[in-house]
Amino acid sequence: MRTIIIAVLSVLLFSCGQQPQKDTISIKGNVKFPDTNFKMMIVKRDGFDKTIIDSTQVDKDGNYAFEMKVDEVGVYSLDCQKWQRVSFWAEDEDLEIDFRGQDTAKIKIKNPPFVYINGGPSNEVMNLLSFNSYRSYQGMIAAGKIMYQASLSDSKEWQANAAEGYNRNYDMSDAVTRYIAEHYADRNSIISVLGSLRKETDKPLLEKIIKTLEAKNPNYQPLINYKEAKAKAKAQKERLAIGKEAPIFEFPTVDGKMVNLKEFRGKYLVVDFWASWCGPCRQEIPHMKDLYEVYKGKDIEFLSVSIDKSKNAWKKAMRQEDMAWPQLQAPGSGKDIMKEYQFSGIPYIILLDKEGKIVAKQLRSESLKKQLESIFK
Repeated sequence: MRTIIIAVLSVLLFSCGQQPQKDTISIKGNVKFPDTNFKMMIVKRDGFDKTIIDSTQVDKDGNYAFEMKVDEVGVYSLDCQKWQRVSFWAEDEDLEIDFRGQDTAKIKIKNPPFVYINGGPSNEVMNLLSFNSYRSYQGMIAAGKIMYQASLSDSKEWQANAAEGYNRNYDMSDAVTRYIAEHYADRNSIISVLGSLRKETDKPLLEKIIKTLEAKNPNYQPLINYKEAKAKAKAQKERLAIGKEAPIFEFPTVDGKMVNLKEFRGKYLVVDFWASWCGPCRQEIPHMKDLYEVYKGKDIEFLSVSIDKSKNAWKKAMRQEDMAWPQLQAPGSGKDIMKEYQFSGIPYIILLDKEGKIVAKQLRSESLKKQLESIFK
């Protein structure tokens, strides 16, 4: 009888000490300046893919509320009527998030304010990451202004110092990210930081965080998902290593003719992934045209692949730039080809050899010029 009582007490004590996993969380808040044209939306992003989980209207007082069923623990975005958005960690914390809402200024500038999440320990990490991102964006704007001011001066020293503004801003943001990773490694949401720890020097910190999370819960599904995604990314990176054959694609010209990457075999090939709306892409084109004129008639071809969503915008940009080499447009805003070639920013320029193998990637005009000079001595 005594054994049975002890066993029952043990079960009761164990049950009281365990917090039951919530499968639904509440998300509510207020929008100061609502835009009745759009809804509040909970969005799940997976790379370039976006899924709308739920949506709701803002009431006449600017209030909104969700009861979110958490089928998969992890990072989600709360989109405030297309004016602001904030990333949050969905697991077991109820959240209250207020937004400013639509821009009420006469001249609207896309510079959204920082959005704070009233939640718990996991979402405090999300607040820190969000604030770091916000301050980094403001720092980038400030660096750009200083560069412009320096360009109006005759001081070469000031111009050189101002040109390093973006790098200084990046270094600060990177340092803050590592600080958050090191000092909040016991929070489940720290998994959202792991993808930012890409440097060789970050490996010890990355391993420390993973060990901390494993000790806490070795079967934690988000951690398992992270490991699987990392293994997949590593395999993809190896497939795109220097010396490997570039993935084959086939896209249409402006006239609808399909062109296959294999058609360029037998010659070196420069492939430039770009878009009409990309300022740095447009800045690279004059340099590309210079190189094209230098190497025209040699064993090399040039190919541009647009990831424009709009065919009209693409056609207009081609008329303006007047590029003499083949022009293709990737479907679906280039989402599939960006996954295949593992890039997220453009311009993305790669050089292939006569067999379609990767010679160099992530090139710019100067580094491409050096590559071609070394090949065509």
